[in-house]
Amino acid sequence: MFDSLQKGLGAAFKTLAGKAKLTEGNMRDGLKLVEQSLLEADVSLPVVRDFIERVSADALGEKVLTALDPTQHLVGIVHRELIALMGPVDHSLHLRGDITVLMMCGLQGSGKTTTCGKLAKLIKQRGRVPFLVAADLQRPAAIEQLKILGGQLGVGVYAELGQQDPVKVCQDGVKAAKAAGANVVILDTAGRLHIDDELMEQLKRIDRRCEPDQVYLVVDGMTGQDAVNSAKAFNEALELDGVIMTKLDGDARGGAAISVKAVTGVPLKFMGTGEHLDALEEFHPERMAGRILGMGDVMTLVEQAHQKVDQDEMKRQEERLRQGKFTLDDFRRMMEQTKKLGPLSKVMGMIPGMGAVKEMMGDADADKDMRRLGGIIDSMTPEERRNPTRTIDPSRRRRIAAGAGCDPAEISQLTKQFDAMSQMMTSMSSLGLRDRMKKIQELQQGGLMNPGAQLNKQKLGTGKRLTPDERKKLQKQREKELRKRKRDQKGG
Repeated sequence: MFDSLQKGLGAAFKTLAGKAKLTEGNMRDGLKLVEQSLLEADVSLPVVRDFIERVSADALGEKVLTALDPTQHLVGIVHRELIALMGPVDHSLHLRGDITVLMMCGLQGSGKTTTCGKLAKLIKQRGRVPFLVAADLQRPAAIEQLKILGGQLGVGVYAELGQQDPVKVCQDGVKAAKAAGANVVILDTAGRLHIDDELMEQLKRIDRRCEPDQVYLVVDGMTGQDAVNSAKAFNEALELDGVIMTKLDGDARGGAAISVKAVTGVPLKFMGTGEHLDALEEFHPERMAGRILGMGDVMTLVEQAHQKVDQDEMKRQEERLRQGKFTLDDFRRMMEQTKKLGPLSKVMGMIPGMGAVKEMMGDADADKDMRRLGGIIDSMTPEERRNPTRTIDPSRRRRIAAGAGCDPAEISQLTKQFDAMSQMMTSMSSLGLRDRMKKIQELQQGGLMNPGAQLNKQKLGTGKRLTPDERKKLQKQREKELRKRKRDQKGG
C-alpha cells in the first residue's frame, strides 16, 4: 500500500538534499515531483492542486527560508498537510445504551458483506453484542455468506428467504435483534454493479423506515477515483457518516484514501487490509501520513501486536532472553508470532527507517525466505536446534539440507548468523521499544533475519534468488569439490 507514492515522494525530497535553504527555485522542482507522485497515485486533480498550493505557501514562509535543513522542513510541511487533508476522523461508532442500528451500503464487489462480518467482530471485541441482518436480496449468495460469517463469529444473523422487500427484512431484523438481546444491528443492504436510481431509492426507503444511527459506505480502494465518485453520489443521497475502504493491502495506489475526505467531506473511518475477519483497522490520518512518508507506524504495529500476538508466549520469550537463552526453537516461535501481524513487508513498512531496507530488498519475497528457514529448522533434531554451532557437522548439514530441500551452504550460513543473532536478541531483552527498533533494523540490514536471502545475494552478487536448477548445479559442484578434497587428503 502506497509503495509507489512513497518512492515518488522520496525522490522529490532527495532533490533538496544538500541545499543550504529552501528557495522558490529549488522548492518548485521538489514540489513538481510531489505533484507528479500524487497524481500517479490517483489522487484527485483538484485535491492535488489545492494541496500543492497550501504546501507551497507554507514552505516559503520566513521560518523555513532561514532553516538549515530544507528537506526536513518540507517533509514536515507535507506531513502536516497530509494529516489535514485526510482528517480529522472520529472513530467512535456512537453506540447507544439500548440498541444502535448501523446501515452498510456499497456497490457489488466492494467487499461489503465481508466488511459487515469484520465490523461485527470489532464491535464484539469492544464488549457489545452485534447482530447481522441479511438485507441484500439482489445477490442470494450474500445471505448465505452472511450466515457463514455469523457462524464463524458466534453472532446472530437474521434472514427471510423468499422475501422481496428489503425494508421489511431490515425492520423485522431490528425486532429480532432486540429479542435476541443484541445491542448493535448491522444491516447488510443490496449493492449494484453501478449506481442507479432503483438502488438509491431502495436505500432511501430503508433509511427513512429504519432510521439507522450511522450509515457507512464500503468502497473498493482498487478502483481509485471511481471509489471517490461513488462515495460522493451515495453521500448526496444518504448523508453518510463514514467510509470504509477495502483492499488497501493489495496494489491499490492509495489516491482514493487521500482524496475521499477532501472531495466528499465524509471521513474515512476504517480500512480493510486483508481477507481475514480481523483485518479491519481504524484509519488514523497521522499514522497514514507517516507510512506514506516512510516514517513508519509504530502505534498501529504495537496495537496489532497486543491483539494478535500471544502475550503469554512473549513473556516466556522475554524471560528466556533475560536468562541468556535463545535457541533456533525460540527463533521459530518468534517467526510464527510475527506471521500473525501480516506479511513481513507490511510489518517492515510500519517500522521507522525500514522503508530503505524494503527498497533494497526489491522483489525479494521475505515471507517465502522465512518459510524456507522454518523448513530448515524443522529438519533438525531437538539437540541441533538447541546447539546448532556445536552439533551440526558436515554430514549433519547434508542430512538437514536433504530434509529441507535446500543447499548445505544455507545450513552453514544459518548457524554462523545464528550466533550473532543470539547475542543481539539476548542483549535486546533489557532495551526499550525505541532501542529495540534500532536493533531490529541492524538485524535486517545485516541479513541476520533472512539468512537464505543473504546467501543468495552472496552467490549471485546481484540480490537475485537462485533458481532450483542453479541450486542443484551449485550443490553438485560443491559435492564434486568435496570428493576431490577427500581424494587429495587420502593421496597425501
